[in-house]
Amino acid sequence: MHPSPPAETLLLEGPDAAAFAHAQFSSRVDLLNVGQWQFSAWLDAKGRVRALFHLARLDGERYLLLLRGGSSAAMADALRRFVFRSRLDLAALPLRALTTGNARAMHAVSDDGEVISLGCGSHSLDIVTTPTSDDVWRLLQLREGWPWLPASALDAMLPAALSLQRLHAVVVDKGCYPGQEIVARLHFRGGHKHHLHRVELSQPIPAGEILRMDGREVGCVLDVVADGDVIEALLVLSDDVAAHVNQDVAPAFDNQVKIALKAAWPA
Repeated sequence: MHPSPPAETLLLEGPDAAAFAHAQFSSRVDLLNVGQWQFSAWLDAKGRVRALFHLARLDGERYLLLLRGGSSAAMADALRRFVFRSRLDLAALPLRALTTGNARAMHAVSDDGEVISLGCGSHSLDIVTTPTSDDVWRLLQLREGWPWLPASALDAMLPAALSLQRLHAVVVDKGCYPGQEIVARLHFRGGHKHHLHRVELSQPIPAGEILRMDGREVGCVLDVVADGDVIEALLVLSDDVAAHVNQDVAPAFDNQVKIALKAAWPA
């Protein structure tokens, strides 16, 4: 297992912030109200997920991105190439910490100047300045199937594999955005052969590890959290392997890890 990640955040601010975010990101940014957040993603032209994040509208012209993996500085640099003449300031913010807050309505946002709190229903995900060891939120969100992307998964996976349409992080009912044609094709024609699963592991393995059977790549570990003696994980797994997995007898991967399937999510 790895330590709780820092809060990698990015601020979009200016009269054209809303239009810029709507054109670049794969969610319905135009429907996001002040004081609310939504899942969103930034895709490349081939539809691969460059970044997955919470997108929070702090006020009429300010949007905060909390990345679920990756570097905010690297994303800011990459996004600047598309600003052109937009009236927009784009900046990676200093690293902060993530901690578990009190229950708050899903998608609600509060910002008191010290703590930015993102409501997640049973809890909130709080962005704070003081380092903390409280990472209860990680297991809660893993069990909901909210992916956290290790470096090996960035720029490598299609939204369908990460179940992003279920989270409304990608949509097909808006204008063009990078990768939109691929998202639409997979939505209407199907055919993607990898999907998101929650499992229990027989032994610890690191996030980012590639899973193989007989040398064939069949999946990737996204996130791993220990709950006492139980090791839970989110995996992207090929459909043919998932079809043969059950809670009593599971085929072993080349690294000798076995899994018990607990939940699976469609694209």
